[in-house]
Amino acid sequence: MTAVNHMPGIDQGAAVAVPQSSVHRWAVAANKVLGHVVAIPAALLVLAEIVVLSAGIVGRYVFHAPIIWADELAGILFLWLAMLGSVIAFQRGEHMRMTAIIGMLRPNARAFLDVVAAGASLAFLLLVIHPAYEFAADEVFVTTPALEIVNSWRAAALPVGIGLMLIAAVLRLARISSLRSLLAAAVLVAGIIAALVLIAPVLKPLGNLNLLIFFVIIVGAMVLAAVPIAFAFGLATVGYLALTTNTPDVVIIGRMDEGMSHLILLAVPLFVFLGLLIEMTGMARAMVGFLASLLGHVRGGLHYVLVGAMYLVSGISGSKAADMAAVAPVLFPEMTKRGARPGDLVALLAATGAQTETIPPSLVLITIGSVTGVSIAALFTGGLLPGIVLAVGLCAVVWWRYRGEDLSHVKRATGREIGRAFVIAIPAMALPFVIRAAVVEGVATATEVSTIGIVYSVFTGLLIYRQFAWRRLYPMLVETASLSGAILLIIGAATGMAWALTQSGFSASLAKFMTALPGGTPVFLGVTIFAFVILGSVLEGIPAIVLFGPLLFPIARQVGVHEVHYAMVVVLAMGIGLFAPPFGVGYYAACAISRISPDEGIRPIVGYIVALLIGTLIVAAIPWISTGFL
Repeated sequence: MTAVNHMPGIDQGAAVAVPQSSVHRWAVAANKVLGHVVAIPAALLVLAEIVVLSAGIVGRYVFHAPIIWADELAGILFLWLAMLGSVIAFQRGEHMRMTAIIGMLRPNARAFLDVVAAGASLAFLLLVIHPAYEFAADEVFVTTPALEIVNSWRAAALPVGIGLMLIAAVLRLARISSLRSLLAAAVLVAGIIAALVLIAPVLKPLGNLNLLIFFVIIVGAMVLAAVPIAFAFGLATVGYLALTTNTPDVVIIGRMDEGMSHLILLAVPLFVFLGLLIEMTGMARAMVGFLASLLGHVRGGLHYVLVGAMYLVSGISGSKAADMAAVAPVLFPEMTKRGARPGDLVALLAATGAQTETIPPSLVLITIGSVTGVSIAALFTGGLLPGIVLAVGLCAVVWWRYRGEDLSHVKRATGREIGRAFVIAIPAMALPFVIRAAVVEGVATATEVSTIGIVYSVFTGLLIYRQFAWRRLYPMLVETASLSGAILLIIGAATGMAWALTQSGFSASLAKFMTALPGGTPVFLGVTIFAFVILGSVLEGIPAIVLFGPLLFPIARQVGVHEVHYAMVVVLAMGIGLFAPPFGVGYYAACAISRISPDEGIRPIVGYIVALLIGTLIVAAIPWISTGFL
């Protein structure tokens, strides 16, 4: 899962100390206007990307006349979608952030840290707005090869997006802060920045010790204080480059652009939209209904159905939030009727989120492919069996816990009912195979194949299931843009941070340390599992992958670990951290989707986490599980 910490309570929590002044009311109204101004073009951009990529597939595969400018236009629109989506995520408070620590604080303290987080984000945007303008202005001298237009049309998305986020940041501060808290936060943020500027002459001679100061201490403090992760990365990187090196500010914008502009990442918004689409069209419900009819009479049967349904739905969507939202509302009411404890339900839902991280088309696998150069098709193939291994472990825990379940009141489905449910589910269950066949047979690339899934889902919803809520289409497009923008801005910021680490010589030092570890490959994989469980918990999945993937994958090759095998180990370990309380944001996303208190799931999830760790160790010990079908 790429977990996005939706924080609907931020403004409400902050509002404890905010009087309903005319400034506050004006800010709320202006924020709504900004939301509409940005959301409409962002939604249109998602549609435009689907149309452009679909046209490319039809032109190349049907008419054997490739549209040579299709990918170029898709790339231009994609950067605009990423930046406008980032604005929407900022305006709605949906950028990824770690809230486990501030969630334990009193309302007034939490409200003040929300103001500090918004202030830190504003500081980063102020520092990069001019370099972004310079970067876009310099691109006027570059002409695109196919469309033959100046590249500033694409690069202008960066200063425009940053400028709109600046406005959103000011409006957020006006909405969530009192004058007192605003001044206190401004003094704190400005004071820290001023202090770092004053001691810059002392910092420069410290060499790589600055990496500890900026990328461990400062980033760690900002992440724990709930500063959005993308802005924490960006602010630390700008500070490191400006105060300890002679690197021009515009370089970080170039690195962010490079990180967000990989065409393979275009699969992110399209698979997010596909995940929302299968829930809206009833396809997810049809798959779950068939599995329930098949196993509903078995002790713990619906828990097995939950594991299987998450595996199947993950083969359609790339977003864990979309997967859980599609499955939980269908199964949980019946599971509760049968006496399942709410804590165990949310624990298993979170565990299946971690278990299915490697199921294609996983957004994390797509990200790994984009930042490390590993074949996306190979990652998609290699991810199927590891998910099954972890599913077996989860099912073993379910069997143990529910071996004495009373099912005397449960009616076993007849063969006719099972057959009917199967026939209804066939069009939905065919979608993962359609997606995979399109890639394997060369009909579409890993980027384009999501459009085939979207078209298939639309026609299936309209013609077969007769379920297609047109009024939900616009909110789904906006949600797609927001989630994609939050993910892509982190990738851009983490790419800049990873570049700074590489230029400092840290990657060479890390490679030397890791290759010198005693015990060879087993110890290297063990250290990787431990590190990514921690990183997945603190940084979430995609930031950890973007930041450390380019550093660690070359080392894995040096010690003789196959890159696909290593990718599976990394993703599974990261997934465990992401969905494990108390810090894993994915766990809290599962609780929010289930509407179950996080406290209820902490004890039940321990057994599932142990099963996931054992499964990950098995995958690490047996490379064939990841590479046997390549």
